[in-house]
This record gives sequence, C-alpha cells and structure tokens, in this order.
Amino acid sequence: MWREASLAFSDAVTAAECSVIAAHPWVYGLGQQTDNGAYLSPANAVGWLSARLAATGGTGEVVIFMVTGQTQEIFMNGLNALSDVFPAPAFTQVRRLAASAASLALEKMQIPARGAASLPPSVPLSVPTSRMAAAAAAISAAQGSASSGIAQLKARLAEFSKARETMLADIAAGMGALKAKSARASVFTASGDLQGMPLQLARDIPDMSAVHTVAMMMIGKNLEGIRSMIHEFKPDARP
Repeated sequence: MWREASLAFSDAVTAAECSVIAAHPWVYGLGQQTDNGAYLSPANAVGWLSARLAATGGTGEVVIFMVTGQTQEIFMNGLNALSDVFPAPAFTQVRRLAASAASLALEKMQIPARGAASLPPSVPLSVPTSRMAAAAAAISAAQGSASSGIAQLKARLAEFSKARETMLADIAAGMGALKAKSARASVFTASGDLQGMPLQLARDIPDMSAVHTVAMMMIGKNLEGIRSMIHEFKPDARP
C-alpha cells in the first residue's frame, strides 16, 4: 500500500540484497523532454514500474521510495533531502541531471551567453591508474621508513593509533549526524506474489497532479533492513 512516510536511519538498519529499478524523467521512453525541462507524472512512473514488476515471477518483498513535486523547487527540495538520507545512485543521478537541466535553463537566459571557447573549471584529476601509482609510491615510502629504525617505527605506530582514534570518532560523529536527518517520501511496501502486486501499486497513487517524479523500486527476499528506515510521518514534527 502507498503511504506518506519519514525516512531515517537507525541502529536497526542492516544490509539488504535486492534488485533495483528506477523510474525518472531521463529513463529512455518514459519521461517527457521539453525545452523547459524533463517531466514525469507519478501515474506514469508507477505504471512503468508495474509493468516491470508484472514481468517478474515468484514471491518476495517490494519497497518503493518516491519523491514528487508540482514545481521544480518543491521536487528538488524533497529529492535533496532524500539523497542526503539515502544516497542511492537512482536519487543522486537524478539530482545531478535535474540540477544540470536547471543550470542550463538559466545559462540560456544569460546575455551574453558564455563563450564556446571558455574552459571548464579546474577539478582534481584522478584516474584508477594514477591512484594505483600513488598508492604504490606510498607503500614504497612506508617500507623505506620502516627500515630506518625502531624509534621511527614506534613514532609511526603512535601516529597511526592516533589517526585511527580520530577516524573512529569521525565515523561515530558522522553516523550521529546521519541519524539526525530525515526525509519525506511516498512509500509502497508489499510482500507475496510479485505478479499480483501491480494491482496494489495502482491503488491510491499519491500526488497525481505532480509533474516531477523519481521512484526507486527494490525487490528482494528480505528487505527488513530497508523497511526499518520507514517511520510514521508526523506533519507537525520539525524537519
């Protein structure tokens, strides 16, 4: 069934193994592309996911997270919040695409337009081979340092121990900050015969008048870890 929910991490969240299918305006043949942006209604998104689900056999669990919006601003606010809490590729990719589309629309309105010969901004260059070479150099340097004496080795170990403690403290602080975040989304959960679920999906589709939609469907044998993120949405609660 569909319902409005608050998504947040807790200690109950565990790893889950599942298939993931995303519906968003940039899926080929699904969204509507115009000069003003990319659009997708909740009904079309759910219909597309239903067709994919109907072609699946067997039994299992299904969880869908969906963000909608009647305006670009409302949609991006909801998508940004969900991406911060649950940065799945489906959501982070759509956030980048939507942000790029919005930036392109603004650039088209700029006079004069940016010159075609202008260079892109500088960014750190990192490729797998350069990272491998840097790692090899670091290992070689560490091996050389290790042979320079017991005193230096003890100093290195002390530095490592301190760095490890700092890293663990940062991880704990980061997890605490993550638990404090929440995001509002439309959620669908069901279990049982997968081929029979499209009928449930089509009932009470939320925010039918929205023109911006992204949804991620997860299918697996046990999605308890994902379901533990779903909490009752309280409209009066502070974000």
